[in-house]
Amino acid sequence: MGRVTQRRRVVHLDDGVAVERPDTLAAEEPLEIRIAATPIAVTMRTPGDDFDLVAGFAWTEGIITAPEQLAGLRYCAGADADGRNTYNVIDVVLSDDAPRVDAAVGRNFYTTSSCGVCGKASIDAVRVRSAFDIAADQASVTPAMLNSLPDRLRAAQKVFERTGGLHAAGLFSADAELLALREDVGRHNAVDKIVGWALREKRLPLSATVLMVSGRVSFELVQKAYVAGIPVLAAVSAPSSLAVEFADSVGMTLVGFMRGASMNVYAGAVRVRQGAGV
Repeated sequence: MGRVTQRRRVVHLDDGVAVERPDTLAAEEPLEIRIAATPIAVTMRTPGDDFDLVAGFAWTEGIITAPEQLAGLRYCAGADADGRNTYNVIDVVLSDDAPRVDAAVGRNFYTTSSCGVCGKASIDAVRVRSAFDIAADQASVTPAMLNSLPDRLRAAQKVFERTGGLHAAGLFSADAELLALREDVGRHNAVDKIVGWALREKRLPLSATVLMVSGRVSFELVQKAYVAGIPVLAAVSAPSSLAVEFADSVGMTLVGFMRGASMNVYAGAVRVRQGAGV
C-alpha cells in the first residue's frame, strides 16, 4: 500500500537563520480507476481507504445507482521502476444490471486533488440525480452542536496533525457523535471516502447526519452529500453561489463561515433550532 505521509529534508528559516531538518508531507499519488479492466478515471489522492474512495466515486458519479450494483473491488498490478506493486490501480466489478458506464458518466475522466469535476463532457453531465429525498429528512440540529464540530473534526485528524496538509470530511450524528472521518489532499476525495464507507457498510442513505468538511464548499461537495442522502452540510469556510443555490433547491441545510460561536446558514435554516443547547 502507498504511504499516507512521506519524509523530506527542508530548509527551515526562522528570523533569518537557516536550518536543514526533516519534514513530514502528506502523500499525493495517482489512482487509476478501471471498470471491467477498462480505465475510466485517474484521480490524485492520498493513499489510504482506497476502496472507500472508489466506491464513493462510483456512487457520486452515477456509475452505480444501487449499492448491490457494486459487485467487487480489487487492486491490479501497477508497478514502479523497481517492479514493486504501487497499489495505484483498482478495478471495479459491476453487476449485470448496473448502468452502462458511458451512458452513466458522460465524462472524459481526469481528476486532481483540487478539482473533481474537471473533464465533464457537458453541463448536463455535471448534475447527478439522487435516489433520496433530502427535503423530507426531519433532522434537527442546534447552533451549539454545529459550533462543536470544527474542533471535533480537527481533533480527529491524525495525519493533518503530522503534516498540516490534508483536508478532512467527518460524518456526525445529529447529537455530534463522530461516525466516520476520512482525510485526503482533495476535499472531494475525502467526501467520496465517506460516501464509499457508507455504501460498503450498507448505511445509505445517511439520513439525520451532518457532514463537516474543512475548507470551502463547492457545488460538487453539495452534490456528493445530496446523492448520499446527507441533510446537513457544514464547513469552516464559505460556499460558492452555485453550492448555495443547489443546496436550497434540493432542501439541504448548508452552513458555512463557522467562527467560534458564529456561523452563516445559507440554506435550510429550518433544521437549525435557534437558541437551543447541544
